[in-house]
Amino acid sequence: MNAPLAPADSLRAALDGLVGGLPPRQAAAAVERLIANYRGRTPTHAPVLRDRSDVAAYAAYRMPATFEAVRAALAAFADAVPGWVPGSQVDVGGGTGAATWAAQAVWGGERAVTVLDWAEPALALGREIAAAHPALKDAVRWQRSRIGAALSIESTDLVTVSYVLNELSESDRAALVDTAATAVGDAGAVVIVEPGTPDGYARVLAARDRLTAAGFRIAAPCPHSDSCPIAPGQDWCHFSARVSRSSLHRQVKGGSLPYEDEKFSYLAATRAPLEPAAARVVRRPQIRKGQVLLDLCTTGAAPLHRETVTKRHGPLYKAARDAEWGDVWPPYDDDVNDGHPA
Repeated sequence: MNAPLAPADSLRAALDGLVGGLPPRQAAAAVERLIANYRGRTPTHAPVLRDRSDVAAYAAYRMPATFEAVRAALAAFADAVPGWVPGSQVDVGGGTGAATWAAQAVWGGERAVTVLDWAEPALALGREIAAAHPALKDAVRWQRSRIGAALSIESTDLVTVSYVLNELSESDRAALVDTAATAVGDAGAVVIVEPGTPDGYARVLAARDRLTAAGFRIAAPCPHSDSCPIAPGQDWCHFSARVSRSSLHRQVKGGSLPYEDEKFSYLAATRAPLEPAAARVVRRPQIRKGQVLLDLCTTGAAPLHRETVTKRHGPLYKAARDAEWGDVWPPYDDDVNDGHPA
């Protein structure tokens, strides 16, 4: 008997099987409209995914990237709260369920999951795709719900809200964040992922302010729960996830490379005890002869600063050469930390 596929491989195989028959021109037209919606600034008051063609195009165009971005955010949260495993999840605006697959990739096991979305075609396709993974096949409830101020979220351990806030008015965003905070109580987590654009970061920052005001602490990406040190309008906090592209994905996206990089902004917050990173790499490390330049966000008088790691720092230098954008710094490794420069 063949071993079950990892969630990423299982998802890719399911997508290939379900959307492979979509005509390329039809897919391309739907993708163009979806790009306009997901990158635009105007909130929509109707489901973005209107029919199966839209949903199939979305699944091919967006689901692999959403999966990788949310998986990265959840993995960062898992590092900051060791031993914490969600027993339940509510995925708000989850569409075809990418965040559900991402939680499965990070924690494994079975848990009760509810996916809430406006679009019935998205929920239907998500149900089909989930049937490809044993832990998701019977564990997920797909529920049609209008996402907005009136949304009710049942008590749960984990609320994920990925690429949704852009579709809501400012008042609806605030109400949704407050509802999510109430749903997870004192031991759960709220994880929000948005596009890695200035506007996406601004929405994440507004959610961050509401959550910290409600008593939450930021587990990731921030190494603290104080005000963000980035000056509004001058920069924005975002990260990158590498996305493997199947032949179907390349066909729909019109690209030739076997991968692409998904830029995203995120936050993971909880009232539970946590171990936030000492610092986080917030730009691509610059590797030069005998040294590595790391742009870091940390605590203290200079929360945004550049650190130079050289060969004289021993094990830390090798770790710096291996460091990637978005990583914790220094790594969770006592042998490496002994070489951390004072």
